[in-house]
Amino acid sequence: MPNTPALVRAGASVYVRGAAATEDDCKVTQALFQAVGTCEEVPEAMMDPITALSGSGPAYVFVMIEALADGAVRMGLPRDLAYRLASQTVLGSGKLVRETGRHPGQLKDDVTSPAGSTAAGLSHLEQCAFRHAVSGAVESATVRCRQISSQ
Repeated sequence: MPNTPALVRAGASVYVRGAAATEDDCKVTQALFQAVGTCEEVPEAMMDPITALSGSGPAYVFVMIEALADGAVRMGLPRDLAYRLASQTVLGSGKLVRETGRHPGQLKDDVTSPAGSTAAGLSHLEQCAFRHAVSGAVESATVRCRQISSQ
C-alpha cells in the first residue's frame, strides 16, 4: 500500500509476499511501487505498525510543518515563506538521514551548539514530551489498525 507522498513520486510502500507469489511476481510488484517512491517486502505481522508509521505518518509530518510555520509566523515571518521553509526543512532533513546513513540523533547533534538556539528549541520539545507524543501517535494508530483488522 503506497502512502500519499506517492502522488509526488516520494511514497513509502511495502508489500507482503503471498504464499503462491513467485520471484518474478515480487519483482513486478517492486517495480510498480518503485515508480512512485520506495518499496520494501515485509512480513504480514508488520502491516499494522507500518500503516501507523508510513500510512498515517504524512499526517503527523503535516502537523509538524504547520507547527514549525506557526512558530515562525508568531516570530514575524510571512506565512507563505514559513510554509516553504518548513516543508523544505523537513524534506531536506529526511533526505539527509537517507543519503548519509547516519543516525538522526547524530545529525541532530551536528546542528546543536551548546547553549545555542537549537538547544533551546530542543529543550522545549523535550519539556513538551514531543518524542512521547509522536511515538504515542504511531502506537495509538497501530492499536486502531489492529482493532479495524479484527472487525
